Amino acid sequence: MTTTARLSRRSLLRAAAAGTTALAAGCSGGARSVQVAVVWSTSELDRFRQVVAGYPAPVQVVSAGNDIDAFLRARHLAGTSPDVAILPRPGLVTEYAQRGWLSPVRPSAEYSVPDELGDLLTAEGQRYGVWVKAAHKSLVWRLRSMLPEPPATWDELVAMTRRLGALARRNGGPAPLAIGAADGWVLTDWFENVLADVAPDDYNTLAGPYADWQGRAVRDALDRLAELWSVDGAFLGGGRRALLTQYEESVIQVVYARRAVMLVGADFTADVVGPFQRGPQAPTTFPFPGAQPGGRPLIVGGDAAVVFADARGGVELIEWLTRADSFQPWLRAGGYLSPNTNVSIDSYTDQVGRRLVEEMRAPGTLRFDLSDQLPGAFTGSDGVGIWRIMQGFFADVTDGVGANEAIRRATGQLAAAARSAGGGR
Repeated sequence: MTTTARLSRRSLLRAAAAGTTALAAGCSGGARSVQVAVVWSTSELDRFRQVVAGYPAPVQVVSAGNDIDAFLRARHLAGTSPDVAILPRPGLVTEYAQRGWLSPVRPSAEYSVPDELGDLLTAEGQRYGVWVKAAHKSLVWRLRSMLPEPPATWDELVAMTRRLGALARRNGGPAPLAIGAADGWVLTDWFENVLADVAPDDYNTLAGPYADWQGRAVRDALDRLAELWSVDGAFLGGGRRALLTQYEESVIQVVYARRAVMLVGADFTADVVGPFQRGPQAPTTFPFPGAQPGGRPLIVGGDAAVVFADARGGVELIEWLTRADSFQPWLRAGGYLSPNTNVSIDSYTDQVGRRLVEEMRAPGTLRFDLSDQLPGAFTGSDGVGIWRIMQGFFADVTDGVGANEAIRRATGQLAAAARSAGGGR
């Protein structure tokens, strides 16, 4: 999540006040607590607090909300940076390191992650972050009673969407797909899965300074999305309604209201699904379909912990968080995937979690969330960057704009945004 470098005076004062209050609270008990700023809220926040309750020193956890970048920039300007922050994208780690805000970190000897992940958190040969939570982002959710046989390939998904869309228009049945298009990251997750399938060799190059956002790889991925997204009746309420639908609402449309049949969503969708996990009607997942049977993309995201310069106790907390047993309370509760390959698969209490971790540990298969690797404002947040551009593309193809014209508009905007952020053309 990003924001512009310019912060309003109100944002600065609000964050500074939060920092002062938090520090006072941390010191009130005598021993100074280690303060950690996180993006998590609700059940994820509660579970992380259960994790750090096992740390031998006091830890105060502050939820910074979705725009943790704005929160941390304001706290830095006010001189009230937390000791540790858990960031939702690697681009922030390297940016803060280059600004001199961070101290190098020293993970536990029990810490090991795939090379595709570890290299993302280094700057000038130094490690400035450690992965503490992973997300599997190549899943489709369904109820077996609504969809007994899921599609195995992209062509099967398109054919099923056309068939179910026609039935929905004719008989008023459930729509084929729910999608929380009001949250731009939902659309970039779709794009990244398709891109990794149609152009796997080009996927990682798009995160670099020589990325070609008007090249064939991007155009082919958008063309495939246009094929599906333009299907009449594909989305509950149509494209315009989908653009007003939040991610959580789209999950409920499938697993509770049963007004849609399928939903593309990461493993953390389980936090919303949880209350509806009962008996044979429990929601389940299948892999995001690729072009060939058995061949499918694997996109992962993750949250990384960093230590701010001169933070007292922060380095020691990072070392503790990277031990193989530190996140056991969250593992037992469910809804957590560890990026640490030294965490035993037997630690997972459910078969789904074990399967997802095994997939992520298979060598050479995973790719990290592309939008989270992009520089500056291009990375996307509400109303800007690749999130906004994908929402515009979705609006075009669901509103009758031809695929060629919609792709021309989107690739032009992507190229302009990349140039502005110094990330390609």
